[in-house]
Amino acid sequence: MTKTGLFLTFEGIDGSGKSTQARMLADQLRLQGHEVVLTREPGGSPGAEEIRRLVLEGDPDRWSAETELLLFTAARRDHLERTIEPALAAGKVVICDRFADSTRMYQGLSRGDLRSLVDQLHNLMIGREPDMTLLIDMDPETGLSRAKGRQGTEERFEDFGPDLQKKMRAGFLALADEFSDRFRVVDGNRDVDSVAQDVTDIVQAALR
Repeated sequence: MTKTGLFLTFEGIDGSGKSTQARMLADQLRLQGHEVVLTREPGGSPGAEEIRRLVLEGDPDRWSAETELLLFTAARRDHLERTIEPALAAGKVVICDRFADSTRMYQGLSRGDLRSLVDQLHNLMIGREPDMTLLIDMDPETGLSRAKGRQGTEERFEDFGPDLQKKMRAGFLALADEFSDRFRVVDGNRDVDSVAQDVTDIVQAALR
């Protein structure tokens, strides 16, 4: 068992397979005896899940980027208070599908030049980064076709189209350079098991 909590996040464009990889890693760590909390953003607490429905469903132009940023920050604050921090304090491994880096991308880069505002709000209301972030890097066209193939209701961001996906991929890779101490980039253009093996190896090294 880990003596102190470990906070891991998965990032990537829509359809990159990060949600699948987060689930597979959680299963693997539980088999090894770790207490794991698998969670997601937006969401991960009752209040944040309510906000998730507001921001991921409906017309692409439903919210301005600024309003969206406030909604995501409110959801993250509730998630942090009610789910993430209590689990880490109890020595658990927290695996989160998206966190603040997604806001740096989707609201900070793609929907306007709001990165400085994103960072100010993050410092004011969230104040912590993950211990490690696994970026599942994926070809944008492939990712978009996968995401649209899910036929779900949460497609507001996918509906912005391929140009957003390309911008997001470049942005995530730039973030990986900016926060190189915690980012690990994994090639997602392979079969699921090969990606999962790389992810497991990286995380095992961190746990040791």
